Amino acid sequence: MSEKWLYWFEELHSGHNELVGKKCANLGEMTGLGMRIPPGFAVSVEGYGRFMEQTGAGEMIRQYVRDHIDELKSVKNQTAASRAIRQIVESREMPPDMREELYRYYEELKLRAGADEIAVAVRSSGAVSMPGQMETYLNVRGRESVVRKIIEVWGSAFTTRAIAFRLEKGMPIEKAPIGVAVLKMVQARSAGVVLTVLPTIGDTSKVVVEGNWGLGESVVSGDINPDQFIVDKESGCVECTVNRKTKMVVYKDSGTTVADVPEDLQGKRCLDEQELKEIVRIAKEIESHFNCPQDMEWVLDCSGRCPENLYWVQARPAKFSKVKEKEADYLAELMTRMFKC
Repeated sequence: MSEKWLYWFEELHSGHNELVGKKCANLGEMTGLGMRIPPGFAVSVEGYGRFMEQTGAGEMIRQYVRDHIDELKSVKNQTAASRAIRQIVESREMPPDMREELYRYYEELKLRAGADEIAVAVRSSGAVSMPGQMETYLNVRGRESVVRKIIEVWGSAFTTRAIAFRLEKGMPIEKAPIGVAVLKMVQARSAGVVLTVLPTIGDTSKVVVEGNWGLGESVVSGDINPDQFIVDKESGCVECTVNRKTKMVVYKDSGTTVADVPEDLQGKRCLDEQELKEIVRIAKEIESHFNCPQDMEWVLDCSGRCPENLYWVQARPAKFSKVKEKEADYLAELMTRMFKC
């Protein structure tokens, strides 16, 4: 094993998917492009492997899978397996040498953030793309909590959905290459997503921006109807839908909670024109850089003004429907088929 298993984002780029997972690799790439990324570091896939080996959890998981592999076709048994394997992982303590190195990075992160105490997000970063199947923890405070949440993210590589995914794809259940991103939380005024394609019809001439007050989890989860802005890439024309937003995700002492949106903000758009233009501008640049439509997450800090308060916490290839054939093309093809009959 390599000695190094923790990396600052600026040490990484998009070619490091296998090293730290796709989310961390892309955060490193965006850092290198000069985008505003909250300061943070990545726990590599090797860090996960080191934990599993040193604590004995890896061998216990392999034995469990060998003993139960014939039973794992049913959802009920997949759920039982998830519960048992996560218990194996999450009942282990971080080995002392790993714990001390994490402490050092966490203290350095506080220095980089210019604060005596900070809240961080601890986010899963799979080497294999499995969106929404592993855990993310927000507003984590204190080094002990950070260590604990990293272990819980590793455990979440064995959710029922993740186990079912591996079975469906013919992947070993016990093999879970996963990195972890630890990054400073932004004091979000508003947050959301931007896609450089209209995903329902595959229209790549449009950019779709959705947002809400508070943290972006209310938008990502689909729990509310966010504001939506559809922007033409060439003309800049905007179709604006401002929905009544009654709930938002905010910090509590530790973690997050759902709160009521103040009455005076419920019907107000969560992005002004300048903020929207800046989000669209950067999203188009990143699409050009990666040469494919992007699905990105943005956050606007409570303090400062745009563009200085605009941060990015994720970029990945967007999933979208194939463009439907134009009616004329369809009719031409249909006639060709008729003449061939």
